[in-house]
Parts: sequence; structure tokens; C-alpha cells
Amino acid sequence: MAFRVLTMAVDLCRLTTRTMNVNAGHERTSKARIIHQIQLIRGITDELYLDGNARQNLATFCQTWDDENVHKFMDLSINKNWIDKEEYPQSAAIDLRCVNMVADLWHAPAPKNGQAVGTNTIGSSEACMLGGMAMKWRWRKRMEAAGKPTDKPNLVCGPVQICWHKFARYWDVELREIPMRPGQLFMDPKRMIEACDENTIGVVPTFGVTYTGNYEFPQPLHDALDKFQADTGIDIDMHIDAASGGFLAPFVAPDIVWDFRLPRVKSISASGHKFGLAPLGCGWVIWRDEEALPQELVFNVDYLGGQIGTFAINFSRPAGQVIAQYYEFLRLGREGYTKVQNASYQVAAYLADEIAKLGPYEFICTGRPDEGIPAVCFKLKDGEDPGYTLYNLSERLRLRGWQVPAFTLGGEATDIVVMRIMCRRGFEMDFAELLLEDYKASLKYLSDHPKLQGIAQQNSFKHT
Repeated sequence: MAFRVLTMAVDLCRLTTRTMNVNAGHERTSKARIIHQIQLIRGITDELYLDGNARQNLATFCQTWDDENVHKFMDLSINKNWIDKEEYPQSAAIDLRCVNMVADLWHAPAPKNGQAVGTNTIGSSEACMLGGMAMKWRWRKRMEAAGKPTDKPNLVCGPVQICWHKFARYWDVELREIPMRPGQLFMDPKRMIEACDENTIGVVPTFGVTYTGNYEFPQPLHDALDKFQADTGIDIDMHIDAASGGFLAPFVAPDIVWDFRLPRVKSISASGHKFGLAPLGCGWVIWRDEEALPQELVFNVDYLGGQIGTFAINFSRPAGQVIAQYYEFLRLGREGYTKVQNASYQVAAYLADEIAKLGPYEFICTGRPDEGIPAVCFKLKDGEDPGYTLYNLSERLRLRGWQVPAFTLGGEATDIVVMRIMCRRGFEMDFAELLLEDYKASLKYLSDHPKLQGIAQQNSFKHT
């Protein structure tokens, strides 16, 4: 790539100096400028080669493969500012269509005016922030109406992604995170209820826990909140953080009731750029109805001679991610998404079966659609010492380009070290076979060189 860019730039230099009638001083200046640009392009290109290979990144939940048409749509929209609805009305119309499609996918009630309540975001983290703000505003309004203080809001959740810690700090909310513990690596109804009170703005299950890949199933939590309300009179809303699961379960496990079919669910967030198959920089948040989104959070902007409401933290950004998401929705449809996601689950199940043959492992997630997202997560069995740690194994795999994280769990389970492999579009059976070959070679090396296994935990990496 660097050589091709260099050749093109040299040809441009020759063409410029042959055809332009300029004095010698200006010609030398132009040549110097072009040579500098060549060196600059080459230097940046060479530096980027030092990044990891995105296709071998089995730590990330994000998409690392896009077809050529996605690149074309991104190029076409790179100078269109998503926030400028009046200047780019067709891009805005496509955005609204996507909101309706996602709302329908998640069983939102039919909107009164034909337009679902939701918005595109820069990712699921912004979507979580917006969902959290709406929860706090609704709670505050209820408390004020009851004449009660609003100075001590809290949010109840299980092992969440860092964005919820940021939300709690930025918006002055106490985060009551139900800790992971051995044998219980997610939020359970009993501990959830113990953490709830009248100051709880909402409960947030994670539909695809980042540590392990397992689903934190919302329905048992929802039912426990129903009983809690019957016993105490306290009505608590739910927001579902479906960053990964939101674009998986509807296609491969439709019988799991996790979305707006549960009455307490007032909002759902997800990453379009994860299993929504969009390029990086795309997220979605949908509210049950207009009542679930406090209007004081909504700003109106001009659109087609009228006005349209917007609710976002970020402002200027290109419209390409939304356009690419729309393209994937239309190109694949429900049938296509089902095939793509099923393929990822098949790869995950295959890897889990094969890896189980290679060591004394206990699996936490085996990539089954009824269990969680297409991830393989495992630990060494208690009391087993195969002569290496998962940190050793992660480091050896990285020497072959594979980024497979090994890390400790959180909460009360920090003595548990796990390894997690994410399977997604672009990581198919042929890649899985290559990974297994390098996995076996790594195990052989670790067996042959027991004295070289002193890698410390801090030298490994994690991605949760």
C-alpha cells in the first residue's frame, strides 16, 4: 500500500513539473512540498502497519469486516453532518426509518403518529447515557409530584460496562452494582431487590455481559420487580443494555422475552456497530413511547419546513454510519441477519467443543443462542495446574497475531481468571481452524518451555 501511494505521488510530481510553466524557484518549492507529502503519507501508513490485525482481534465486540458498498456509502456521506436535519433531509429520513425498524425489532408498541421514539447515537455508550438520563428525569418527576426529596438517586445493575460508571458519576447517581461472585456471575432477583428502594431510578440488566458473554435475563428480574411493587408500592422502571444481544436474540432466539414485551422496560440501547453489523460509530436507543422520554430533554430543530425533536450528547458527526446501517437492514433483512448471526454461533460452538479437548477447562459461556452472545469464555478448572496460565496462553497467541484476552472477573470474583473469544461476521470456520492450529502450537511451546512462563498479569491485556 505504501509503495503504491509513493509511486502515484512520484508520477504526480513528474506530471506537474512537465506541464506547468513555472519558474525554477517555484518548481523547486512544489517538488519539495510533494516530496514532503509523500514522506508524510508513507510515514503514517508505515506506522499504522504496527497496529494489530483487526480481523484477528478476538477481544473486540465491534465489527471488523465490511463489504465494499459500506465503504462507498461512508465515502458518500463523509461530509454530511448528521445533526443538520434541514440541510440533509434525506439522510434524516433514512435515520427515522432505521429508528422505526429497530423499534419494531424490539416489539415497541405501535407509535401513535407513525414514528417510533428513539435516536441514533455514536455507539451504545451514548445510548446508555441517554437512557439513563431519561430514567433519572422520570424518577425525579414522580418524586417531586409525591413531595419527596430527589437528592439521592440510585441505579441498580449487575456487572456493567464502564459507561454506566461514567453515567453515575457525571449525573450524580449512586451506582448499586450487584457484584459478580463465584457461582453467580450476574445480577439475580434476590440481590437486586435487596438493593432497590424508592430512590432507585431504574434497574439495568445487561443483555450480553461483557466479561463472559452470558445474558443477564431480564424477565426474572422484571417479575421480581412486579412482586416488589405489590409488596411496597414502589414502581421501578427497567432499561435494557442490549449492546450486543439486541441484534442477536431477535434473530436466533426470538422466544427469549427481554424487550418491550416486558411492561417495565421503558428503554433499550444497543450497538449498531457490534452485532447490528454497521461500521464503527453507530448505536441506537429506543423508548417505549413518548411518555417514556421526558420532553424537557428533547430539542427541536428545523426539518422540511417544520420541526423535529433531537436528543443527543454528541453533536457534529458524519451521517455515513446511519446510511450504512440502513443499507445492511435492507440488504440482509430478517432472513439475512438470521443467517449471519447463526454462522457466528456455529463457529463459537465449534471452538468451544474443540478447545474443551485441549485442556482442563471449565466453560462459562459456550456460544449457545439461548445462553448468550456468540462468545467462548472459560477458566482453568479449580485445582488443575496444566503448567501454564491463561495469561501465558494469551501472550503466545498474540505472537501469532491473535488478540485473545485473559483477565480477572470483577466484584467478588477477582481471583477467577478467564479467557474470552468473540465470534462475529468475518471470523468464519477457516479462521477458527487457523486459530486452533496456533492454539495447539502455543500449548506445545508452553509445555516444552516451562521456565519461560513467568509473564505477569500486568503484561497481559483485557477487553471487557
